[in-house]
Amino acid sequence: MKHVMTGKVKEVYQIDDDTLEFAYTDNISVFDKIIPSKVPHKGETLCRTAKYWFEILTENGIPNHYIDEPAPDRMRVRRVDIIRDYGMIDGDTANYLIPLEVICRHYVAGSLLDRIKAGKITPEQLGFPRDHAVKYGDKLPRPFIEATTKLEEHDMNLTEAEAKEMAGLTDDEYREITDMVLRIDGIIEEEVSKRNLIHCDGKKEFGYDKDRKLMVIDTFGTLDEDRWWDSEEYKKGNIVELSKEFVRQHYRETGYHGKLMKARDAGLKEPDIPALPEDVIDRVSRLYVDMFERITGERF
Repeated sequence: MKHVMTGKVKEVYQIDDDTLEFAYTDNISVFDKIIPSKVPHKGETLCRTAKYWFEILTENGIPNHYIDEPAPDRMRVRRVDIIRDYGMIDGDTANYLIPLEVICRHYVAGSLLDRIKAGKITPEQLGFPRDHAVKYGDKLPRPFIEATTKLEEHDMNLTEAEAKEMAGLTDDEYREITDMVLRIDGIIEEEVSKRNLIHCDGKKEFGYDKDRKLMVIDTFGTLDEDRWWDSEEYKKGNIVELSKEFVRQHYRETGYHGKLMKARDAGLKEPDIPALPEDVIDRVSRLYVDMFERITGERF
């Protein structure tokens, strides 16, 4: 087994020409920064949650790269090529990672609200009337799908045209991706609504197999990639964050996020991200375990 890559939260090993093994760590990252703190049980809960969703995709006939789970914190998947020179991607390229993260939002939250406040996205683009005062927690009139870069140091928002050009996709191929995202989110909503959860938003990644057939890859439906709220509390007018957003809010409240964004926008050296306090680590660990059980309906 050959080590081929260290990601933000997982190590990647090559088993053979066609197979990779993901080893999920207890690392946690926000704002493209790896926090110098370990969160007990995080790696295992992420891996087992991802496995749960991949098995549901397979049951529903949705192609994906999952093969099996050799250990609770490890997953074997079909290998695809990572092509960093986008000029080498065209309509005949096969067995490669599509260099996009595809985000589907169902509610107003996180960076979406920041962009609305900054005037970068209008209420009309989201399906609201022009004079609608958009607020945190609003349910969107329709799902809002957009793409960001995948292989750059920091994720960058892309227009649909930019996403197609970067990834070598036709209009029909891009539509196939967005249709698959909506189908998957429908499955997620149906499953987690049974356990009083709202699936607010999430990102998914895709690749083409050796026959250039679309498949879901990497990880999705976890606390790292998706945002979850408690549905009973939402009905009462309260938003209870049940995802990694809890950690992002910690760094917003301490002022680190503001300093980071200021440095990033100015092209200056970015400040190192501080470690999490022990009480926050304990809360985050309990959250990952509790949410594994709540999302999947399984015991940890």
